[in-house]
Amino acid sequence: MLSELNTLTLQVDTYLSDFDPTPATRLIRTFVIDKLSNWYIRLNKKRFWGGGMSRDKLSAYQTLYTCIETLARLIAPVAPFYADRLFRDLNDTTARDTSRSVHLAMYPKADNSCIDKELERSMELAMTVTSMVLALRKKVKIPVIQALQTISIPATDTLMKERIERMKDVILAETNVKTLDFIDGRAAILVKKVKCNFRTMGKKFGRKMKAVAAAVNNLTQEEIARFETDGGIRLNADGEETDVELADVEIISEDIPGWTVTNDGAITVALDITITDELSLESNARRIVKHIQNLRKADGLDITDRINVVLSDSKETRDVVSAFGEHIASQVLARSLTVGDAAGGTETFLESFRITIKIEKA
Repeated sequence: MLSELNTLTLQVDTYLSDFDPTPATRLIRTFVIDKLSNWYIRLNKKRFWGGGMSRDKLSAYQTLYTCIETLARLIAPVAPFYADRLFRDLNDTTARDTSRSVHLAMYPKADNSCIDKELERSMELAMTVTSMVLALRKKVKIPVIQALQTISIPATDTLMKERIERMKDVILAETNVKTLDFIDGRAAILVKKVKCNFRTMGKKFGRKMKAVAAAVNNLTQEEIARFETDGGIRLNADGEETDVELADVEIISEDIPGWTVTNDGAITVALDITITDELSLESNARRIVKHIQNLRKADGLDITDRINVVLSDSKETRDVVSAFGEHIASQVLARSLTVGDAAGGTETFLESFRITIKIEKA
């Protein structure tokens, strides 16, 4: 995160030095929304809410503080009143700066030693793959709370593979998928189709357009893979050799039973959407955790309070507790987790069955 922050500082300072605030403020907006709020804070919730003040938890908070304080200084020229309030609220608590106002404080300077461009590119790729997987989940209406088994990505680019491998744990955690595999671009789960862009190709090929389109539609999967790799292909259109470029067409991936596939430029992602009994049990465990956490909040319990939990008796409940009882208890800080008489508890409907949950402070 600090690498991204210092890159931002360098870019904003460059634009403002040229009296060009518009791109500077757009960069700040993108950083705050996409990278700080929707990515860093979401990824580090467990670190922020961990018990005690461990070194890891302190590091997470210090990084967040550094980001917000630096942002207050960066936006001071374009949002003077908000920046000053933000700066003073932070500094009143920590007294890290002797300045009484952000407008009396030093404007931030980028620390080039903190900038790691390869790390930034790897993280951007992880964000792209994560967004693609989440979009596939939304497309087939499988919520993130439901665990899935596999993400498969064609290994067409060695550098891309290394970057994704570096961020694999982050991608899997954010998408709630078990494994991420790299596959051959000709794998059976990747059925691709080429669609002609008639607007551009019509101007380019004129009366040959119909013949070219027919040749494109007859491409095999091997030819499509070569087309993508080479950036172009030579086709026989009515006996005449014709060169077609990648920019002339759109290559899309078609879903096959049990999988759903999407493309974003050179990246293709296939998601296994088969829900096994084991995956279903895990998702029910997650749902139980979510409902218990909501009950804790509704009862006004402190985040560190220990509780006793009783779940109504049923075959489905027993199966979940047998497989994931320890995990559920650890997540909700339960001193005991039993299956039995939950009279007086709260009834809720999970994905496939009803359950009553009773909690009380231990």
